[in-house]
Amino acid sequence: MNAAPFQDDDLTHFAAHGIPPLPASMSSGFVVNENARIWYASVGAGVPVVLLHGGLGNADNWGHQVPALVDAGYRAVLIDSRGQGRSTRDARPYSYELMASDTRAVMDALGIAKAAFVGWSDGADIALVLSRETPARSAGVFFFACNVDGTGVKPFQASALIDLVYDHHVRDYARLSPLPDAFDAMRDDLGLMQASQPGYGASELEDVTVPVWSVLGEHDEFIERGHAKAIARSVPRARFVLLPGVGHFAPLQRPQSFNGVMLAFLDEIHGRRIRDEG
Repeated sequence: MNAAPFQDDDLTHFAAHGIPPLPASMSSGFVVNENARIWYASVGAGVPVVLLHGGLGNADNWGHQVPALVDAGYRAVLIDSRGQGRSTRDARPYSYELMASDTRAVMDALGIAKAAFVGWSDGADIALVLSRETPARSAGVFFFACNVDGTGVKPFQASALIDLVYDHHVRDYARLSPLPDAFDAMRDDLGLMQASQPGYGASELEDVTVPVWSVLGEHDEFIERGHAKAIARSVPRARFVLLPGVGHFAPLQRPQSFNGVMLAFLDEIHGRRIRDEG
């Protein structure tokens, strides 16, 4: 009999044990792009999937997803976004366009002409911007838990769960960053970007020509469900998927469920048989 899927809806296991570490077998390095050193790692073989983390986080946040991708025959490519994790930044304001440029630079360094993207929160916007700017580089976007303009954001409500994740990000930043005392500045500068970018309306979304699944947790703390549905209506041939029982942190709360939907997306855009999620 199969064991019950792992669930950590209130993130108590996460608070006590953290996220599983990335595989020791991964290869990693830095690429210099637009006056910044961008950290990346690669693990596995096969069709490349670029994982782009949420704001304030780092690539280690994908510890539950990387083994699932590798076991399914994909190559997982991880990136610490500009000024976050192990990556540096210059004095320019953050922009999704700049971080999309960083992502293409990593792909170039690894010889990857085209990849699928799994983006979480800020990472979803990076992937969408990259795909709109350079569709030939994108096989599709798993757009999880993000907005494209200010109408998609819920009023902020503090919670113990959000505090757990925030505190984890603060500790990770101090551990990984070459500027360990700069977290507050990074946070505030990211907030300025998030408040106004990418500023996509229906006409910009209609320009996106790659496959997109707009995915949202049933209880997402930050993103309006109607907004996520509107993204799926506006991007040609896109799909809206609701993940039951979870919120903004679904990859940590119910990783098997999240991974099943992620792999279904990847299998579909690459023409593979949809795998049994049971």
